[in-house]
Amino acid sequence: MKEIELKYGCNPNQKPSRIFMEDGELPVKVLNGKPGYINFLDAFNGYQLVKELKEATGLPSATSFKHVSPAGAAVGTPLSDVERKIYWVDDMDIEFTPLANAYIRARGADRMSSFGDFISLSDVCDVATAKVIKREVSDGVIAPGYEPEALEILKEKKKGNYAVIEIDPSYVPAEIERKQVYGITFEQGRNELNIGPDFFSNIVTKNKDLPDNAKRDLAIAMITLKYTQSNSVCYVKDGQAIGIGAGQQSRIHCTRLAGQKADNWFLRQHEKVLNLPFKEGVGRADRDNAIDLYIGNEAEDLLADGSWERVFTEKPEAFTDAEKKEWLKKNSHVSLGSDAFFPFGDNIERAKKSGVYYVAQPGGSVRDDNVIETCDKYDMVMAFTGIRLFHH
Repeated sequence: MKEIELKYGCNPNQKPSRIFMEDGELPVKVLNGKPGYINFLDAFNGYQLVKELKEATGLPSATSFKHVSPAGAAVGTPLSDVERKIYWVDDMDIEFTPLANAYIRARGADRMSSFGDFISLSDVCDVATAKVIKREVSDGVIAPGYEPEALEILKEKKKGNYAVIEIDPSYVPAEIERKQVYGITFEQGRNELNIGPDFFSNIVTKNKDLPDNAKRDLAIAMITLKYTQSNSVCYVKDGQAIGIGAGQQSRIHCTRLAGQKADNWFLRQHEKVLNLPFKEGVGRADRDNAIDLYIGNEAEDLLADGSWERVFTEKPEAFTDAEKKEWLKKNSHVSLGSDAFFPFGDNIERAKKSGVYYVAQPGGSVRDDNVIETCDKYDMVMAFTGIRLFHH
């Protein structure tokens, strides 16, 4: 197949629309549903991300994309009992395969943003992963293949309209890529940068102790940033992105946004949140919405009389700012990557509040000394990569 006609482009008024190859065949097959323009943008960006994560870590990988940026990305490390609970899979009677764990983690990092996501998988989709996907609100999935039973499970989603795309894992794109803006063609070499553990050898802080698991997490951060709309920063812990700040004009705003998401991920693990008295029958999306309000700055809206009764069997105690602050102090050994240099030490100050110990960034600011000094103040480890990772 050389081209696929699409219903419309980014918006319904943008017609005609298609994806096509100028030379050769498309490396994808649509096995089910009718993916749209934005679906394919998410699919192709996401698949590059997970392919590179698998190459860098050797582990099955997954990402959850929304509006051409990842809401979450992860590799297939085992899940703890608490993680199974906060990701709403503790009730599932499945084999928690590495690929299933990768998607559960990618989806669970920021469940509010992942609602209606497009999924990318590094490996052939197995039955366990398909069962997890089936119960979530999602637009589609791309993978290098599907087990026959897994494909049948996915075909049942969205009344048979769930988008399932298979991509040829041996496909190699051209070295030069082009796109048009306002009728004018832009051309550049593809970003073929290889990010692995040796990417972080230039450690510029006094503390130079960078363990292997931190190198893995920093690689996950930087590969994730490679496919995130810039400016962007990414917090990673235990093999998964826990906070991604995308598309902000100010670096500190990226750091704050991603840091708040990382904080929310950790706050979900507090006993007050784990023990919220949800009514029987309240769906996962409604529970996610309630938790987001409960741990946020608008909890009074959720706990007001006439409101809490809709989701809880009894009114929960408020989660005080003091309790949140005390709990967040327990988060530690978080890794932070940035797609461009930190211009001020305030980014490090904010990152410290979310448990960051390890930092990777290009370096090159006139205030590098201030940033290094701030890291040294907290005994952090920071590597300069010398490479910017803007993506637009």
